[in-house]
Order: sequence, then C-alpha cells, then structure tokens
Amino acid sequence: MTTDGFMTCLWFDGQAEEAAAFYVSVFKNSSIGRVTRYTDSGPGQAGAVLTVDFTANGHKFLALNGGPQFTFNEAISFQILCGDQQEIDHYWTRLTENGGEPGPCGWLKDRFGVSWQVVYDRMPALLGDPDQEKAARTTKAMLSMGKLDVAALEKAYAGE
Repeated sequence: MTTDGFMTCLWFDGQAEEAAAFYVSVFKNSSIGRVTRYTDSGPGQAGAVLTVDFTANGHKFLALNGGPQFTFNEAISFQILCGDQQEIDHYWTRLTENGGEPGPCGWLKDRFGVSWQVVYDRMPALLGDPDQEKAARTTKAMLSMGKLDVAALEKAYAGE
C-alpha cells in the first residue's frame, strides 16, 4: 500500500500484466512491482493475475484485471512532455506500435486503448504567447498535425 501520494489505477480486461510490461519497456525509470492473483474466493479465476503494481517514468500505477465492464476513453489521458523531436518520435512510435492508433494534435491511443498526448514541452509557451498572431499561427500548425513536428511548430511561431 502506498501512503506517499497518488497511484493511478488502470482497469484492464485480462491484459494487466501485458500492459504493465509494455509500459515499463517504453519509459525510463520504470519497474514492475508486486503482482497479486485471484484466490478461490473469486470473482476471477483462481491463480489469474488480479493486479500488477508498476512504475513508469517514476509515476506509480496499479494495473487491475477488473473485467470488461469499463473501458478507456479520451476523457482521461496522460501527457508526455518532450524536449525535442527525437523524444516525440520515440514515444509516438512505441505507443502506436502493434495496434495503437494515431490521433490529431499529438494525441494517440495505445494498443490497450489508453489515451496519450505526446507534447512538445514548449507548447504552453508557444500557444500562450501574448502575441496573438504567434499563438494563432502555432495553433493552426498544430491543428494540421497528427504527431507533432517541432521544426514546423517553431517555424509557424516565428512566422516563417
């Protein structure tokens, strides 16, 4: 049990262990922790994985095999702030592989249906610039993209 902050619980339908292993392979500073299993008391099959504690990029998660009742949607997403195009490319490629779905403006869904925003870390400054023309050019460029293109965003911001 954690007493030092928040832990995000992700609800899966039998994929908790696979998902935890995947996320640990994608992010630095990641590891698998405790794995619990259903007992004869149910509601799942005795011996099947119930939960997997894992850390991804220093953030604590609990992957729960809860069943098909609940699925992920875009109302909740995780933002990955990236300092350069290489980082954006890495996360975009890894999270969309094997059945993930690219979306608009840096958004995507991984193969488990979890929504992610792979974001250039300067976006808040670019989009929030007091110079409304710079912010508008950057917004227009971003709205035309799936995976974010750092060079194109910076050029739009600069008016090039």
